[in-house]
Amino acid sequence: MFRGRLVASHESPARLEHVLAELRRRPLGELREPALDETALMPAVRAVHEPRYLDFLRTAWDDWVALDPANADLDALPSVWPLPNRHGFRQDGWPDNIAARLGQFAFDSGTPLTAGSWRAALGGAACALAAAQAVLAGERGAFALTRPPGHHAGPGFCGGYCFLNNAAIAAQALRDGGHARVAVLDVDYHHGNGTQTVFYERADVLTLSLHGDPRTEYPFFLGHADERGAGAGEGFNRNWPLPRGTGLATWRAALDQALQAVSDFGATALVVPLGLDTFEGDPISGFRLRSADYAGIGAALASPGLPTLFTFEGGYAVAEVGVNAVNLLEGFERAA
Repeated sequence: MFRGRLVASHESPARLEHVLAELRRRPLGELREPALDETALMPAVRAVHEPRYLDFLRTAWDDWVALDPANADLDALPSVWPLPNRHGFRQDGWPDNIAARLGQFAFDSGTPLTAGSWRAALGGAACALAAAQAVLAGERGAFALTRPPGHHAGPGFCGGYCFLNNAAIAAQALRDGGHARVAVLDVDYHHGNGTQTVFYERADVLTLSLHGDPRTEYPFFLGHADERGAGAGEGFNRNWPLPRGTGLATWRAALDQALQAVSDFGATALVVPLGLDTFEGDPISGFRLRSADYAGIGAALASPGLPTLFTFEGGYAVAEVGVNAVNLLEGFERAA
């Protein structure tokens, strides 16, 4: 649902297939499909997401169909939202009606739940956790190629096509695996509001994001430069909001500042929510990076010399997303 009408989703299976095809054409390493063992996976997921939210995701589709059997042929979309508590709306309950719960746990109407959403999200989390385990085992780099993406999902909310936050799950797994300080550097066109929210009050995970200015760009309500963290996490969150039309020189200058922040933090591992919607041909974004630019960006991301984990986020110029992704990964590998 986009601005009052149903449209074809930009987040499509073809995105993943184009990246896979390019990885087979220009191999960079072993392609692995991790087993989905929900029992083994859930501790890592619960380390990032709230139990009540996970209960909602697990049961939402069945509850949606139980509301009306005809719903089996429809996407589950929210139509009512509680405003923040300062307006008098309560969010501490568990509404009996699934239509209300959809709005309680979602911040937009463009992230439909379907029959396979929970299992698909779990598959993405399993991939992110497997990538973290590969890095913990000594790999210099690993790429979690998943859909749906994850960086817009927060501790207790979904949105932006995201249900479980793969980057946050990976970062927490690296922390739990022994890395004292983990940096998350989000290069998607859209601010990683979910990841910022997960770690906003923590000093052991530095969150950094380069993105379109939220005054004009989705997700609008987070991602401003004055958001620096809170409590123990004050000073450990940095945002670089950039105007629509930003080209490589300005974008790279912001990236250099973010990489310096990674170094100053003393990170021992790096997680990169890898959005390719910074590409000049992306249909829902506004930066002007070109395919040839991504190899240099990959090399820059290797410059801190850290074990690095990439999670696949946005990038909706479907025909080019595979080339752009592998250009970046190839640039990283050559520099590493």
